[in-house]
Amino acid sequence: MALDMKVLPIECKPLHVPPLEEIADVLNKGLKKHFQDVKVEVVNCPDLTQMPFTLANKGLNGNTHMMDVGGPPYLVPFVQYDKVYDLCDIPDVVKMKSAFIIGAGAGPHPYATVNCEAIMNINIENSLVKQQTRIVKVNQTDGTPVQEQLPTTETRFALLGNFFICEGKPGQVLQVHVKKRVGCMDFIASIRGVLADHYGNRILGLGGTFLLREGKAKQHVMPHFSETAINSDDEINQWLKFYEMSAPLIANGTLITGDYDLDLRVQHFHSFSYHGEGGHYHIDTTPDTVEYLGYFNLAQDIYRVDKPEHTHKVGRD
Repeated sequence: MALDMKVLPIECKPLHVPPLEEIADVLNKGLKKHFQDVKVEVVNCPDLTQMPFTLANKGLNGNTHMMDVGGPPYLVPFVQYDKVYDLCDIPDVVKMKSAFIIGAGAGPHPYATVNCEAIMNINIENSLVKQQTRIVKVNQTDGTPVQEQLPTTETRFALLGNFFICEGKPGQVLQVHVKKRVGCMDFIASIRGVLADHYGNRILGLGGTFLLREGKAKQHVMPHFSETAINSDDEINQWLKFYEMSAPLIANGTLITGDYDLDLRVQHFHSFSYHGEGGHYHIDTTPDTVEYLGYFNLAQDIYRVDKPEHTHKVGRD
């Protein structure tokens, strides 16, 4: 049984929406301190239902929103098992008849029988579900990550989630293509940092998908819930299972340049692959050879759903 998202506490804040051409110019200049080769353009969105992205709808346009549901305080120090939500509630919350939803969060542990990562990728059109969300869990026998695609009948997630929501329409988007990392920040943090430095207190939110085309990445997969309290980032890093995963990886998620005092997750991307690897993206481990290709669009606003009453800063990376 999932909580009814529509009756949970909900806040909504507008986001700054400058022209995409302006953002492309800012990123073309700013990302050069992070990557050797940088090319950011405004392009017509390719058909993202095709390989390698295989999203549940074609584009990233039409009535764009971001949503942050729950949060790490529902995971640590102890898990709150009742915090289970349904993606099918999201269209009603954002007042859309149909919604294409991508993002990162915790998967439906009642379905998986263990804690797991989720790479959200679903289209809901007049209650008709096209479900291409994947989960990744830790094999409890040998510790390896196991990826699977959820069935159409399973639309739940748990604890926390960060989503980009739109109508899935074609249209113009930001194409960010970079190679050879020369800075110390990951791909998403680099983009977020450049935008935050330029726009200051004018808060922007971006959602989308990126391909780790070449190289490897440090990623984690959550094991089953801890039976002992987790009270620090050191303790959470001891609990998490870390892996080095190989390209190609396809990652979905969101980033935002400010918090609005809403206790937001400022960046969150999860990846899947067609060779079985996937998880929570941290950073590439092959800076000399890495190549990223991403497609992003701006959200008009950010919905904050079921914000934890008692919060902390553990487990935000």
